[in-house]
Amino acid sequence: MTRATRLVIAMSILAVAVRFIGINQPFEDNWSWRQSDVAAIARNYFQGGFHFACPQIDWAGDQPGYVGTEFPILPFLAAVCYKIFGVHEWVGRIQALILFAISLPFFLLLARKLLGETAATWALFFYSFAPLGIMASRCFMPDTPSLALSIIGLYFFHRCLERESPSSFFASALCISLSILIKATSVIIAAPIVCLIFRHFRFGAFRNFKLWLFAAIALVPAAIWYSYGYWISLKFYPYHFFGAGGVKIMPLGWYPKVGKEIVTSELTPILGMLGAAGLFITRSKVPARPFHFWLAAMILFIIVVGYGNRHPWYRLPLVPIAAVFAGAACEFIAAKVRSREAKIAALLLVMVAFGFSSLVFTRSFYRPISAPLRNAGLALNRITPPDSLIVAADNGDPTVFYYAERKGWHFLERDGIYYGDPDGSEPAIADLEILRAKRASYLVFTSNTAWWLDLYSEFRQRVEATSTLIEATSEYKIYRLNRND
Repeated sequence: MTRATRLVIAMSILAVAVRFIGINQPFEDNWSWRQSDVAAIARNYFQGGFHFACPQIDWAGDQPGYVGTEFPILPFLAAVCYKIFGVHEWVGRIQALILFAISLPFFLLLARKLLGETAATWALFFYSFAPLGIMASRCFMPDTPSLALSIIGLYFFHRCLERESPSSFFASALCISLSILIKATSVIIAAPIVCLIFRHFRFGAFRNFKLWLFAAIALVPAAIWYSYGYWISLKFYPYHFFGAGGVKIMPLGWYPKVGKEIVTSELTPILGMLGAAGLFITRSKVPARPFHFWLAAMILFIIVVGYGNRHPWYRLPLVPIAAVFAGAACEFIAAKVRSREAKIAALLLVMVAFGFSSLVFTRSFYRPISAPLRNAGLALNRITPPDSLIVAADNGDPTVFYYAERKGWHFLERDGIYYGDPDGSEPAIADLEILRAKRASYLVFTSNTAWWLDLYSEFRQRVEATSTLIEATSEYKIYRLNRND
């Protein structure tokens, strides 16, 4: 076993071990609302009979809550595992971790084919420890599994072109298909694949039956599933399709903020600078072109899906892209520095600086900012009957419902969807009365929304006149709504 192989194995083991930290953390971190939705779908499968084609959320009040969503294989598998292990956060989180671990050797081999062993080893280091990648790969969300499958599919496609291997062809097509099914935005992986196709076949690609077959395997299942999901969103309350509304070009002032997040908390400044340097260094290297195309597609995606990119996980593919370019930059630095001692010092400096900045920014992702929502949910679970319907002033975060194990509505809401803070007492009172008429039985405010009661005096008076405060802490206030009949 060579020194490089031992280094790669040790790095991979450490990357996986780091992600086990907080693996059973409650869904109260920065991305709590997305994870709570996925976890609710899993628990509803577990409790409701495993109807795969009918994913259900908790914030549709007294309705079933069927929604259009990604191909729900992850929550469904979690629900199956609940039968064995019980309902635990780690069951959902570990799926992303496993797929991340599987992707490591494929990412290394792909980078090695394109840029060589030294650059690939550095790329694996950056891919393993970028803050955004660490956070996403231990969350109960589809993003890391989808990215992992994209990387595996891209590797097998490259191998298929080299060896004309039928097994690699179908492995690639199936991985890409499942990647897009799990997360529709992974269709961006088409950019590096198209680059490889035209580099290999030129315009003869349009006459190649195998490539059309590949496209059919990769895209048709996703087209069928997402069409079905859209139909679900039209037919059933709350008429919701996950990700709807994200395709929206934002004002120019929006994008510098996104760019700042990318090069600081998501990649770290070290990876951002090295990635930019590597992009310049590889500008004329043909083998690196697939990652140039992937980057160009991601930039276009960030612009066109501007509103969707308020969520950092939409930008997760930038991690392997930046990692590859940063690996090329580190190889370039190592080749230019002749002194062995200076070379070791420079590379150690890069490792320490990147490792420290990654630690700092990753910790910020883990902060339990939604703990008040979880604690309010646990209190509701303790003090309310199982059939209670909850009205939650929760800023649209379903964590309250998940930990309460109750159904209900966001407040304010329109067609079940969170509709933002009230403009005054009148809309808040009107919305609350509509929900009371739908048999809502409890009202909860968290520390993030309790200010409504202070600011809107008429609304507070209405709440006090028509409900009873049954529990209050610094984190939440829970009212029992009096029957109005």
